[in-house]
Amino acid sequence: MTLPIALTIAGSDSGGGAGIQADLKTFQERGVFGVSALTAVTAQNTLGVQRVGIVEKELLKAQLDSIGSDFQPAAIKTGMLADSFTIEQVVEAIETYDWSTVVVDPVMVAKGGHTLLQQEAIETLTRYLLPKASIVTPNVPEMELMTGVTIKNDLSARKSMEALLKTGVEAVILKGGHRTGPLATDLYVDKTGREFSLSTPRIATKQTHGTGCTFSAALTAELAKGHSVEAACSVAKRFIQAALQYPLSIGAGHGPTNHAAYRLYEEGEERGHDEQKFIFHYGHSR
Repeated sequence: MTLPIALTIAGSDSGGGAGIQADLKTFQERGVFGVSALTAVTAQNTLGVQRVGIVEKELLKAQLDSIGSDFQPAAIKTGMLADSFTIEQVVEAIETYDWSTVVVDPVMVAKGGHTLLQQEAIETLTRYLLPKASIVTPNVPEMELMTGVTIKNDLSARKSMEALLKTGVEAVILKGGHRTGPLATDLYVDKTGREFSLSTPRIATKQTHGTGCTFSAALTAELAKGHSVEAACSVAKRFIQAALQYPLSIGAGHGPTNHAAYRLYEEGEERGHDEQKFIFHYGHSR
C-alpha cells in the first residue's frame, strides 16, 4: 500500500499538543505518511512557552534537501517559522522542489501570549511565502497582524480576507475560534470569488492547545489525498470539533486537543449511528 506523503515544516512542542507533534499525529490519523523539517525547538507545556531555540539556517536547509531529494510530498504545511531567514529557506525549497500544494498556517503567538514570529518576519511571510500558498489558515489575531484590519464583524472579516488575497495567496480560510457567538464559523474565500462557511457549535473549554496546528494539518492531509479544498476544509472542521468535544484534560493550563477523537467517536456516528450527537452546519454564502 502506498500512502500519500504530507510534509510539515514547523517547530517542536515539547508538550506534544501543537507544532510538529500535532501535525504528525493528525497526518497519521488521516491516513497519510508524515515527514517533517524542524524549524525551532520550544520548551513548553500547557502553562506556556518557557524557551525557544531557532534551528540554524544550514540545518534547516539540510532537512528540506533531504526530503526533497527522496520524497514527493503531495502537500506541505508550514507552521512556526520564527524569523525571515527561516521563511526564505522554506520559499527556496518550495521553488527548488516544485512543491505545489502549500498550506500556510501563520503561527505568530502561542496560547499563553508568547511571540513565535518576529515582527520583521511578518512582512517576509506576506511578501514571499503567501504568494506560494494554496491556502492560508489564520485565526483572527493573526489576520489582523497580517492585514492591519481590525475584525469586528463579517464585513470587516471579508475586508481582511480580500486584503490577504492581494498578496497572491490562492485562498484564505479565516478560523472563527476567536470570534463570539454560539457557533464557531470559519469563512472561506478564494481568488476566483468562491465563498463558503463552516460552522460548528462553540465549545467552552480550556483544552484548546494546538487547535490551529491540528486544523491545518488535517486540511493538508486531505489535500494530499487529492480531495477538493471544499471537502478538505469540511473534514478538517469536523476533525478539530471532535478533538475539542472529547477532551483529554491533560495539564494544568490550556490542555492539548484529542487527535484521536474523530476516529474513535465521530466517523461511525456521521454514517448514521447517532446523527444528533455531532451537529454540523455547512453552507455557501453565494
